[in-house]
Amino acid sequence: MKKILKISSLAFLLITGIACENDDQKIVQATGGPELLTPVNGAEYVLLPQNASSEVTTLVWNHADYTQQTEVNYEVEVAKAGTDFAEIVSGGTTTDRFMVWTVEGLNNVALSAGLTPFTSEDVDIRIKASLGSAGELVSYSNVVTLTLTPFTNELPKLYAIGNFLSASGYGGNWSPAATLPALASSGFGETDFEGYVYMNVPAPEFKILPTNTSFDGDYGDDGTFSGALAQTGESNIALSASGYYRVQADTEALSYSTTLTNWGIAGNATTNGWDGMLPMTYNATTKKWSIIATLSTQAAPDNGLKFKANGAWDINLGDNGANGSAEYNGTNIGTTAGTYLIELDLSNPRDYKYTLTPQ
Repeated sequence: MKKILKISSLAFLLITGIACENDDQKIVQATGGPELLTPVNGAEYVLLPQNASSEVTTLVWNHADYTQQTEVNYEVEVAKAGTDFAEIVSGGTTTDRFMVWTVEGLNNVALSAGLTPFTSEDVDIRIKASLGSAGELVSYSNVVTLTLTPFTNELPKLYAIGNFLSASGYGGNWSPAATLPALASSGFGETDFEGYVYMNVPAPEFKILPTNTSFDGDYGDDGTFSGALAQTGESNIALSASGYYRVQADTEALSYSTTLTNWGIAGNATTNGWDGMLPMTYNATTKKWSIIATLSTQAAPDNGLKFKANGAWDINLGDNGANGSAEYNGTNIGTTAGTYLIELDLSNPRDYKYTLTPQ
């Protein structure tokens, strides 16, 4: 009798345990997606670089519904309007039901989505909800359309390609590549381009490309060799001497110019004064001009030194902000007495830099 009772008790415990275990293994299901509350549909944002760190908007949504209370992963998805999210850009992830977008953050999202800088275009946004690290039980919110005008600090560029590339440290001759020397415009939407290009061959020839990936839309000389650009039936732009050239091009006026330059320093901080010039040497590996010179103490803006080309003042660089950036016809550069390695870097078009390093 006791054995029967023990067996019955054990069976009861096993059944109870199994029932409890089955009760714990509840199935979680999505019963409703999140609802995006703000920003409202049709909201417009003009994004400005001077406000980069400022908050532009806060996205707020209701929680997605699941049959069991659990932590939900949310991702903001962004795509060009009307594309049905064919190409999605992530606007951020969180487990909260809100997300703050700064001007810079939203601008980066807009550019990644393919919007054109300084042009008003629409994007669609939605909230994606999911569970677990595998992103299971996905649901989506309603779609909200925003109108954005993004910005860029990247100046539009053209690229020089020719027979000088290999001998000058830019890669293979006549081969489109990321290493091509660039010309930059004076601003977004502007058509005047400038850059400095080292052409270390006796008779340089080159063309100007809209991109560094192909010859599509390339510019050359119109055949008159008078500084006129053409895109149809064009010839290579031909020069008569090797050297370091300032190359300028205007894609609206269809014109170009090339100026052979040799750089140096001048000023009452140097031993040659303002009228003379201490010549610098170009290094094709570092792409910098340099000189080691002994300077005297001179205070800007009335004294100091500047960089000038060809021993004249037609092309000269100073520093308006005393911050290591060189600008055309800029303020004199103040100096402290000593011997310095002075370097001038013109390899990044319209972003010219210099350094004075004590020796």
